[in-house]
Formats: sequence, C-alpha cells, structure tokens
Amino acid sequence: MLSFNNLELVLGGNVLFNDVSLTIHHHQKVGLVGANGTGKTSLFKVIRNEIEVDQSSISYPSDIRISYLAQEIEETNEHAINYVLSGDSHLINIQNQIKKAEDNEDFDKLGELYDIFSSLDGYSAKSKAEQLLVGLGFKSDEFNKPLKDFSGGWRVRLNLAKTLMQPSDLMLLDEPTNHLDLDAILWLSNWIKNFQGAMILISHDRDFLDDCVSFIAHLNRQSIDLYKGNYSQFETLRALKLAEIQSNYVKQQKEVAHMQSFINRFKAKATKAKQAQSRIKSLEKMELIAPAHIDSPFNFRISETDKISNPLVSLRKADLGYSDKVLFNVDLTISPGDRIGLLGPNGAGKSTLIKSIVGELKLLDGDRETGTNFKTGYFSQHQVDDLDLSISAFTHIQRLDETKTEKQIRTYLGGFNFKGDKVKDPIKLFSGGEKARLAFAIISYQKPNILLMDEPTNHLDMEMRHALTVAIQSFKGAVLLISHDRHLLNSSVDSFYLVDKRKLEIFNGDLEDYKNIILDLKTSNSNELKKKKSKKTISKTDQSKAIKVLKSDITRLEKRLQRLNKKLLEANEELANPDLYDNSPSDNLQDLIRNQLELSNEVEAVEKEWMDSVTKLEKLDS
Repeated sequence: MLSFNNLELVLGGNVLFNDVSLTIHHHQKVGLVGANGTGKTSLFKVIRNEIEVDQSSISYPSDIRISYLAQEIEETNEHAINYVLSGDSHLINIQNQIKKAEDNEDFDKLGELYDIFSSLDGYSAKSKAEQLLVGLGFKSDEFNKPLKDFSGGWRVRLNLAKTLMQPSDLMLLDEPTNHLDLDAILWLSNWIKNFQGAMILISHDRDFLDDCVSFIAHLNRQSIDLYKGNYSQFETLRALKLAEIQSNYVKQQKEVAHMQSFINRFKAKATKAKQAQSRIKSLEKMELIAPAHIDSPFNFRISETDKISNPLVSLRKADLGYSDKVLFNVDLTISPGDRIGLLGPNGAGKSTLIKSIVGELKLLDGDRETGTNFKTGYFSQHQVDDLDLSISAFTHIQRLDETKTEKQIRTYLGGFNFKGDKVKDPIKLFSGGEKARLAFAIISYQKPNILLMDEPTNHLDMEMRHALTVAIQSFKGAVLLISHDRHLLNSSVDSFYLVDKRKLEIFNGDLEDYKNIILDLKTSNSNELKKKKSKKTISKTDQSKAIKVLKSDITRLEKRLQRLNKKLLEANEELANPDLYDNSPSDNLQDLIRNQLELSNEVEAVEKEWMDSVTKLEKLDS
C-alpha cells in the first residue's frame, strides 16, 4: 500500500532520513516511535506531500484515501455534529447535489444520487457521528453547540471525531491521545482495533500502542527499523539488540538488579488488593524492559524529606469547588506510603480534589487538616505555565539553594537532560516537554513527602515517561496521581479512587476492570441514544423532509415504470407479429424473447420498490 524506497530527507541542515526503505501493507497498524526530533511528524508530511522529496522514493496507489488528524480547528458557528459529519466529504458532496436536484425537480438525477447516498451509508451517517462524539466524551446536548463554544482541548477531540468519520484506506494519527482523558483513550483504543484500514500511529503512551498496533517502526540514527509486534515486544527485541554491545550489557545488569530489589521490597508489603497485584505484574514487566532504556538521556530520582507526619493530610465531610460545588461530602486521608490513582471522566472533579488537598482551592464546607511536616510536590499544567520564562533552568534551581556550586547544579540538571549551554538558555526557548522536565526538577529538588501529580506525562516523550515512572516508583513518600497513561498508573499506584457523580469513593478493582466498565458504559450510552431517537416523535421539519424525499423517490420510480412499460409494450407487439414465425425460429426471435423476459423482471422489481415507498409515505402521513 505504502512504500519508501531509499528515502532521503534533510530539513534545516539536519539529516532526518538517509536511504530509508520501508513498506506498509493493507490493514497493518504501525506505531511510529523515536525520540523527539527524529522526524516522526516530518514523515507524515512526506506522505501527505507537504514536504517535497524525490518522487521515486515514495509510492502508493493513486486512488488511496488518506485521513489525517489535524491539530488546529477554527472557532466558528458550525455545529459540532455537522463538523464531524464534514469528515466524510464525498457524502457531503452527494447531499449538496441531492438538494440541488430537488430544487430543480430533476427526478432522474435524484434517483441516481439517492442510490449513491445509500451505498455510502448516508442514512446511518448521523448516527455514526453521534457515536463517535459519545465515545470521545461529548454529551448529547453538546452535539448542536457551535465550535466556538468549546475549549481548545475539546476542539481537538472534535478534530479527532472528524478524522475517524472520514472513510480511509490509510489513517495517520499524530498523538491522538493529547487532550483525552483515560475514559476516552480506552474507547479510542477499542475503536482502532476494529478499524479495517491501515494506520500509522504516533504516540508516547506505551499501553495505548500495545492495544492498537502490531508493528513498530523505530526512528533512530536517520533510519527506520520495522519490528513485528506491539511496543512491549519491541522493547524486548531492542534490549537484546543493545545487549550485544558489552558496555551496554553491564549497564543493563545494574538496572535489572535495581528493579529486582525494588520489586522484592514491594512484594513484601503488598496487599492482596487487585490493583496491588496488578502493580506487581507491571513492575515485573518493567524489569524486563529496563535494559531497553539504558541509553536514555534521563537519570533522576525524586528525593523525599526526612521529616514526616502521619497522616499527611485529611479532608473530612468536605464540599469542594469554586462558586458552585463540584464534589460533595469528601472523606479522604492520605498517610505516608499511600499510592493512590484517581479515576473518572473529564470534568468530574479530579483536578479540583488535588487543588483542594494542596490548599490552592479553599473548601466550600468541611475540614482540611495537614500534618506538621506536610510538604507537597505538586505538578500540574498550571505549575508549568507559571515558570519564569525570562530566566534559565540554572537560575530556577539556584534560587532554591544559593549554597550549591555551578558544577553541582549542572550535574543535577544533567539528570533531566539539561546539558551544556541548555542550562543557561531562557525558558522562553524551551518546548512544552522541556518545561515539564524543569518543573519535575524543581519539585524533586525541594524534597516533598507527598507527590500530587495532575497529568504529568503531557508533552513527554517515551524515554522521559519511562524515567518519570522509575522515579515515582522509587519515591518513598505518598503519591496521588491523575494520568491517562495506564502504564504509569499501573506501575506507580496501589489503589484507586473513583471521582464521578459529584462524589469520591474507593474503586475496588484494577485498570482492566475500569476499562470494561467504561466500554460497557459508552456502548450503553450509544444504544440509549439510538433508542431515544427511535422512540422520539419525528419533528415537523424532519417529517416534512422525509415526506419530500419519499415523494421525489416515488415520482422517480413512476417515471421509470412508464419508460419500462412502454418498452415492454413494444416488445410484446413485436412478438405478436406473425412474420416472425413464418420460417424457422431465428436469432432475432430469441433476442426478442430474452428482452421481453428481462423487461418483465425489471418492471416487477421497480413496482415492488414503488410499493415500499408508497407504504412508507402512508405511514408518515397518517
């Protein structure tokens, strides 16, 4: 389907690809992975002809349908449902032609167009668009909201729904889980499993890749290597490859020994709770993949303070929110060593809970008590946005401790891959991922006894996610974590709380249980939407439109019957001519008999179609 042949690409003086050859076949789902800057998004641009390369270096069928997840969406008055439907541009074009034919009363043309409309599943298109919106977290009363009324994150979801709506032979998804919560990611991974075309997927979420792809294309050193299997299998194969180098092997054994020691300590105190057992499995998996990350540029730990209180923080009968209450009657106590993950749909109040625990948000009612030595390490996008853009990473750390030497600060920042001149660059030059790394460095340097993290993996590449996961595992203080990264959750927390329906309660299960609940719920919501639509009385506008369509359909069929009956009459008259039978039967006679039979069958079929349309019209008129 798609082939690269000796592909070469140089951008901005940097060689991204050198003599790359790769073939992707029909129905293959490929994860595109590699460090930031290796050319993943550029490869998509090559496929979409946004970057010119030698035409002989890329080939695919001329009629291939390629869909691509755009990152931007204009703030317009177009309704959400119509925006999603516009993803199927061919269907929209046919609808516009139908309207034009109706206005011109061109019934012959209408018949042809309705046949095409039906073949494109046009009658179920709106239902499909609604199911996509439900799956991605939209409520039914939002379907007709204008685009301008949605926040940037929700507009990204609308772009994703529009992409999924588009009929496609090859789908290109660049970080589709950005701005999605865990519920929507679980639904999306299930949708991708059922997608029949080929797909190339860029993602830094290893569990999402494991769910969705069966091949990994690894971008490394200006080349692309294709591995069969999901991301976990790729890590294992890559570890074996790296182990062939003796120096790497020695480093690998040290990392494995560290992980094994950690697993043994955790097993000794782990409860029989389902999530705790899931964490053991996840840690054992981490031991296997650790060797694949020995060449990571990141190497840091989050140190905790020696002083500790028990409990660290408690909320009792607390009502949380802003001017309006978001959560009611919350009871939560966090003690040293607790490792809690928060589950629940977007907007349910997970971030509100963390802000209330930190003290950034005052309680509307109830009590908040903190231990004498309560010291937080709080990460959120808010913390990243509040970094002083005019100063450097070096200055940020220096302000925390002016007694440290330049060498000590540089060594510390080196663990977060801030090296050389980078440590003195102003933060305004940093990418989103670099800002997030600096925020982690600041948190770690302050030695908290509780980590409160709200979506810490946003903007992070795979290697930094791995390093952060290891750092959180090794942290001996308490952890409260919101994340759509299932690997991070499974590896870092021992229990879950569910935030939903304005309350907080313990979730007695693991992420697999939660996944099944979410998929069942979204399926149920889609089915409920269908039932409501079928039970709901058709509006006068919709009824009038349906009647108009049926009437034009009936008119078209009646005109066709007239033409067919005329031809059948002529065929019967010819067959009634005695001259045909004077001599032995001729080929002409056989052709006439065959023609009469075909016309008779066609008349019968059209009459049946006409009768069905008349019956439907009578039901709508009654």
